[in-house]
Amino acid sequence: MSTPAHAPISEKAVPCIARQAILDADEKVVGYELFFREGPGENRFTSDSERATSTTIDALNMMGLDVLCDGYPAFVNSTREMLLTGYFALLPPRDVVVEIQERVLADDDVMQACERLKKDGYSVALDNFIPGDKREALVHFADFIKVDIRAISPAQRGALAGRYASKHCRMVAQKVESREAFVEAKKNGFTCFQGYFFQHPENIRARQIPAQQASYVRLLGAVSKPDVDFAEVEGLIKHEPSLCYRLLRYFNSPLLGLSSSPINSIRHGLNLLGERETVRWIRMTTTIVMGETKSSDLVLSALVRARFCELIAPKVEHGKSDLFLLGMLSLMDAVLSVPIGMLIEELPLDPAIKEQLLGGKTGVKTPLTPIYDLMLAREVGDWGRVTRLGKQLNLSLSFVAETSNEAMRWAHQITHSAGRPPRN
Repeated sequence: MSTPAHAPISEKAVPCIARQAILDADEKVVGYELFFREGPGENRFTSDSERATSTTIDALNMMGLDVLCDGYPAFVNSTREMLLTGYFALLPPRDVVVEIQERVLADDDVMQACERLKKDGYSVALDNFIPGDKREALVHFADFIKVDIRAISPAQRGALAGRYASKHCRMVAQKVESREAFVEAKKNGFTCFQGYFFQHPENIRARQIPAQQASYVRLLGAVSKPDVDFAEVEGLIKHEPSLCYRLLRYFNSPLLGLSSSPINSIRHGLNLLGERETVRWIRMTTTIVMGETKSSDLVLSALVRARFCELIAPKVEHGKSDLFLLGMLSLMDAVLSVPIGMLIEELPLDPAIKEQLLGGKTGVKTPLTPIYDLMLAREVGDWGRVTRLGKQLNLSLSFVAETSNEAMRWAHQITHSAGRPPRN
């Protein structure tokens, strides 16, 4: 399906914001580092981090830190000028970690600014810390010390963690891109980790989908067929108490407004909801349920990807491919800890999506590759690449930025409104 070129959504500046999770040793989210650029009307981005950050403080207040960071603290980069001029007074202390860059010298003015931050209740992080760092005098204020593990040797990493880690200061390993790097960083004494290691399957030798997840995959397959069989869907749902509970809660939500009287039957609710919304709800909920033992950011990222792809679908050429499904399944190998090939064998996907899901992991190009690559570039905040891919797809950067922000809002809303079964 293709559409003609479109005008930018709005003349106003739309913030270009990406985030990267910071996790603890159990892969639970500790916070998010935010990456941003100035107005997306410009295709060239300067390296003026002060301008980028100060512009985005307005955006943070506009979009809401709860949406951008899912209720966790935001790690926001700070220059010397921003420290001295009190930029962070515009943001709530409990929700912000002020990340002091490596170029900031620990002079008297900076020391006093850090004292004010701590007094006002802000947390402080030292970014890209190295052996013999010139910010040594600021360690006293640090709640987090971040180390690029690729920039120094394992012995140096261990020495830094051994010297500075305490109950008051957590050591964060940055650029953790693989499971092996994650394990090694833990051995070196780090307790927090930043990178995309958790988006890779833990056990790529799996021979089958885990038994406890297989029924959800079957349900996902049932709603991925060209003609959905409601009787089959109902039967699969009834065998999953967790899904039954969530679906009945969803049916009876006042926001949905399906019926003035309680809906106690799965079939009744499915008929009222209709095929399109049933498919949509099951896709979202199976993703959330299957990812409950994983990092919350993994599920959130899968939903953001899915919604982003769905929103750009009317503007790009994608044949009959379901772009929501493409985005959602792009992280499902990590959610289930199985090879992507094993997963797609179980689902009735169109050939183009299958080809791209396999090709996306190996670098093979397909007709859907520009869309897939745009999704990934948006996620990591590579706005130069987003601009280039956007031109290729005839999408303005303003449109991509606003669509990205809308996808984050939607995913936050979905994960927080998903019903959970009562605890035993």
